Amino acid sequence: MAGILNRTLIVPPILDHHAVALGSCPKFRVQSPKEIRLSVWDHVIELIRSGRYVSMADVIDISSLLSSSLVRAIDFRVFVSLWCGLDMTVACSNELDSNQSMVDSLKQCGSLLSGLDGNIDRCLFAVDEDCRTTVWMYQNDDVDGALDSFQPDEQLKKKKKISFVRRRKDVYKTLGPGSEADTATVLAFGSLFTAPYKGSELYIDIKKAPGDPRIKSLLEKIEFLPFVPEIINSGKQFSVQTIKAPFLCAQLRLLDGQFKNHWKATFSSLKQKLDSLRQASSLPIHIFVMTDLPQGNWTGTYLGDLAKDSTNFKLYFLREEDLLVKETEKKLALAGHGLRFGSLPGSKDAVANLEKHCAPNKLPDVLLFLEEIVCSCASIGFVGTAGSTIAETIEVMRKFGSCSSHTQTAL
Repeated sequence: MAGILNRTLIVPPILDHHAVALGSCPKFRVQSPKEIRLSVWDHVIELIRSGRYVSMADVIDISSLLSSSLVRAIDFRVFVSLWCGLDMTVACSNELDSNQSMVDSLKQCGSLLSGLDGNIDRCLFAVDEDCRTTVWMYQNDDVDGALDSFQPDEQLKKKKKISFVRRRKDVYKTLGPGSEADTATVLAFGSLFTAPYKGSELYIDIKKAPGDPRIKSLLEKIEFLPFVPEIINSGKQFSVQTIKAPFLCAQLRLLDGQFKNHWKATFSSLKQKLDSLRQASSLPIHIFVMTDLPQGNWTGTYLGDLAKDSTNFKLYFLREEDLLVKETEKKLALAGHGLRFGSLPGSKDAVANLEKHCAPNKLPDVLLFLEEIVCSCASIGFVGTAGSTIAETIEVMRKFGSCSSHTQTAL
């Protein structure tokens, strides 16, 4: 969206799981963009105050996008320090609670950026279209303004008292040059999350840009964005130095939501894969296990059976307390990739100040990312849990050769 509209992307932090309720678009049970923006603001300030702020760009490598000038970006903390005119080093300290004027200023700036007071001429434009009303497109004039194929059904309309109608809109025509939004310095969305549902994308349906080579190139690059080198190197190191053999990865999601009801199917697909490997491979078969089921609860499950059968199977897994995990967390915190880019006047001084005073006092959680890298390195196969977005992510990483990239690995 930033590339199409020629705007600077403000890169946000990783939010705590379920800290901000985005809702479920297929059920039209969604918070308004204004509510989302305000709750995100409050949560981000809490992350800064508690020393747990981790930028998405600390974990995901966006350097290729910036170096190729396909998009401009700035860290959210740098943006806030410049836009709100606030000394963010105070917000990063324990002094914030006693500094009432700073607290008030943060709330006021958050209220403005969330659009609680509406749009502000040449300053802020708050986008109020969300996935209940809009599917954003680009360069598809034939259906601009047309009804989308997915609409709330009659039963849902009556039950939820819904009056929404979903239309397809061109993002450039609606928010680009000549529009009311174009005159505003800041363009604020709510959530930009999208996913396919019943043959339609829920919010953004932009997969090609035949008339715009720059956006076409950008779309190709963002199909897969790798982790930063610190994460990739550690995952590869575990594969080479700890497992030391061709291995299978089993990603078994067993406890969360719908997955706790599908153990039989999840284990069945793994057993089927292992049965075929036993006939074709030398024993024992090396398996990296990635699961949310604590090891103490494996007894009586297929995982427990595998762990006991040391003749045929050798199991590996990573834990939060492992030295490799802790060392990677420290490397990631020291690297501070998220603050290393900026494209606004005066941002260099703001970055230097933030680097000095706003280093996180709690190390970032990297276990999940490391597990995904190890799974991308599994040379004799991958078995993922049906319906798991983590499994889908690993499949994409394997497709794009995340493990065989040319990243320098310290072994």
